[in-house]
Order: sequence, then C-alpha cells, then structure tokens
Amino acid sequence: MCAEHIDHSEIVKNTNSKMIDIDTLFELADLFKVFGDSTRIRIMCALFESELSVCCIADILGLEQSTVSHQLRILRQSKLVKVRKEGKQSFYSLDDDHVRQIFEMGLSHVTENDK
Repeated sequence: MCAEHIDHSEIVKNTNSKMIDIDTLFELADLFKVFGDSTRIRIMCALFESELSVCCIADILGLEQSTVSHQLRILRQSKLVKVRKEGKQSFYSLDDDHVRQIFEMGLSHVTENDK
C-alpha cells in the first residue's frame, strides 16, 4: 500500500495492457539463467569463432570433455547452440545470430564503464 493515496489507475491499466504474459516471462527468466554460468559463457564465446567439436572446446577452455558435454546439453536445450553430426563426430555452433546479439549486448553493458 502506498503511503500517499494518488490515483494511479490509468498508469496501472495502461501498463497491465502492455505486460507480456507470465509464461513467456518465465521462459525469458530461464534463458537468462543459462547465461548465468561462466563456463557456458566461455563456450559460447569460443563458438563465435567457428563450429567446434566437444574435444576442441575442451582443449580451448582447458576443461574436461564431460564438463563441456554437460554444458552443451544445457545450451542445446535452451536453443542457444545447435549440433551437426558428421559420422560419429558432433560439431557445435551458435543456434542463430540472436545468441550473438544477446551476448554482445550483455558484454557491451558490462564493459561500458571501462572506456
């Protein structure tokens, strides 16, 4: 309850009419949770350069293949990376340009005061 009674009904009504549905907001929150892990961020950063296998990603990041595989599974489930099979080998890449844009916007935000 507001300490001072001011009629905000028009602002509330207008804002409510433009709110995104709650299920979509939960999906968005889940997407941002995926970005909350530094290992997944490092994997996405490596995939900016080229399509890579689990072995290559593990070598680049100095991680165990099992760790990379686990994180790639989460990134795939969130539709942030995609996989291409070539025989027994799997190659990963960013799912689409939106992933790069989300990453770059976040990076721009955290580095804006560094300039």
